[in-house]
Amino acid sequence: MVATPIGNLADIGLRALDVLRRADLVACEDTRVTSRLLHAHGIERSLLAYHDHNAERVRPRLIEALRDGKTVALVSDAGTPLVSDPGYKLVQALLDEGLAVTAVPGASAVLMALSLSGLPSDRFFFGGFLPAKTAARRKTLGEVSAVPGTLIFFESPRRLAEALVDAEAVLGGARPAAVARELTKLHEEVQRGPLCDLVAHYRDVPPPRGEIVLLIGPLPEAVQEQSAEEQLDGRLIAALKAETLRDAVDRVAAESGLPRRRVYRRALELERGDER
Repeated sequence: MVATPIGNLADIGLRALDVLRRADLVACEDTRVTSRLLHAHGIERSLLAYHDHNAERVRPRLIEALRDGKTVALVSDAGTPLVSDPGYKLVQALLDEGLAVTAVPGASAVLMALSLSGLPSDRFFFGGFLPAKTAARRKTLGEVSAVPGTLIFFESPRRLAEALVDAEAVLGGARPAAVARELTKLHEEVQRGPLCDLVAHYRDVPPPRGEIVLLIGPLPEAVQEQSAEEQLDGRLIAALKAETLRDAVDRVAAESGLPRRRVYRRALELERGDER
């Protein structure tokens, strides 16, 4: 089986077209979309719909076709197949059967959004779609808040404003972020700025249209250092109320992992009432 993205009709690569010409069967999200692509390039092939709603029922047919020695191409309407769609379950089933699988690289909303965001791309976490409900969404954001890289999510346009509010509440408004919309399409757009600015922007405009990718970067180093200092002060103040200076310093240094000399110096400053 070969997985390949369609994207816009003009964007498809030569290798993907060659795969479609050689395939005995083409499985696709929407037969109407794929038939237009094949017609535009003079390709006639049998099409079979494969999507969220029929995947369990159609998967055995695809496996049977591959067992019979046929070549099956799995295509998506846009973006990369197998990313946030039922295609990965098909790959799992094929690997369990010892059947060969390959892929034709193509457009990926996740990677394109990361490239355009201006956020760190050396380390990132893709979390798929955020939950629809506020409580679950905030829980999910809290679970990944310590990831040392850029966070990437798909989001519904109608829930984007709420998701940004929750992200600011959980992660803090100072985090750099970006909202990428309709990537590779006519109305492609990227809004960039601190989370607090994006919250204000999307609060005052109608919900955007199209497919949305939300990206949230790690805190800038200067803000991280400030936050660490504030946390140190809070721990020391609480410890000094209940313990001696020496015991408070020992405990806070052990819990925070900070050098004892630094913790001791700050503890003395706090006892004297010194301000930074």
